[in-house]
Amino acid sequence: MKAKKAPNNVTSRAPGDRIKVLHLGFEDPQMPGAGGGSVRTHEINKRLVAQGTDVTVLTTRYRGWTARTQDGVQYIPIGFGSGSTRLSRLLGYCLWLPAEVRKRRASTDLVVEDFFAPFSTMAAPLWTGKPTVGVVQWLHAREKARQYKIPLHWIEYAGVRQHRRMVAVSQATAGQLLRMNPGAHVTVIANGVDRAALKVPWVVGQDIVYLGRLEFVGKGLDLLLQAWAEAAKHIDGTLIIAGTGPDERCIRDAVIAAGLSNRVRLSGWVTGREKFALLGAARLAVIPSRAETFGMVALESLASGTPVIAFNIPGLREVIAPGCGWLVEPFDVGAFATELVKRYSADADLAAAGLAGRTFAATLNWDDLASLQLNVYRAVVAEPSAPPPAVKRAGKKGQTHEPSHPVRP
Repeated sequence: MKAKKAPNNVTSRAPGDRIKVLHLGFEDPQMPGAGGGSVRTHEINKRLVAQGTDVTVLTTRYRGWTARTQDGVQYIPIGFGSGSTRLSRLLGYCLWLPAEVRKRRASTDLVVEDFFAPFSTMAAPLWTGKPTVGVVQWLHAREKARQYKIPLHWIEYAGVRQHRRMVAVSQATAGQLLRMNPGAHVTVIANGVDRAALKVPWVVGQDIVYLGRLEFVGKGLDLLLQAWAEAAKHIDGTLIIAGTGPDERCIRDAVIAAGLSNRVRLSGWVTGREKFALLGAARLAVIPSRAETFGMVALESLASGTPVIAFNIPGLREVIAPGCGWLVEPFDVGAFATELVKRYSADADLAAAGLAGRTFAATLNWDDLASLQLNVYRAVVAEPSAPPPAVKRAGKKGQTHEPSHPVRP
């Protein structure tokens, strides 16, 4: 039954009423190559369902897609281009999305817009007709603008300014959002980790692992291969590159060109227990990204007992706690290679960092994080209806940045 409006324009809702959430989630977690954002979407949403929320997620279509209910969460792929490139799937999704939301508006209390590449947001509050929350797990349109020579960051900027309420997965991301939209209300809720990662057998292994989307520039794989070409001369083991993505052929060609074919292995996409087993058996995990909003793979590596070497960039420095890994001057290939060689041979340091990483990762519990996010949703549904506000100038009253769950305990 549709909730009645209270006289003060606040939605009147009995304590037992179920909130009906329409989540614009873009990526299906079952799609090969799906990133950490889709993991967070599902882990949070299945817990919201268990707490009495109805959740429907709209995603792109992909080869082998299916509409289904998983852990109580309804997934509905929309758009076209399921067998084509990521760009065509994205285009089909964006064109189809507003009509799909209109069709479901009467049965929706709250719309959640996941930000996604390459321009972050479709400014959903302008056209949903419902209270809308932005969940910001990706905010790198400026990097994509440089890559594609298209001003995608202006689309991102304009869209962020339409959001009144947002959830950011890190303090660094929250800071970016508030610089773009000082009048927004931003709550920081970190990502959690699958408890299965904490249970995999862990040893100080031999190989070094990169796990993630195969994007040659954005994920820093060009920098990693340069560093590995130097480090591999001094250490044993193989660099395992696990994942799939648009630049796989480019990466294979770069490996051959660097003469590293016998020191690099591309293992394809791994997920679930296979992923955690791969991380747990590694000696080190490497994350050479040029930009990260949170760094889900870093947290999963720590949970699996494997220390991380990464560039010291926002998003990663919040996840790689002191003593759990090592941060290198951003994009300094020589320093990255030196750190690899230094840490590879330090068995005692690796063991201590592995133990510290597992201890730290265990503090980020999906159950607690989902409860925090549900509190945000309830507050937004109960707010007076209003159009997106005009953005206040920096320094004005009304700026809000709630670090509801800092990444570090």
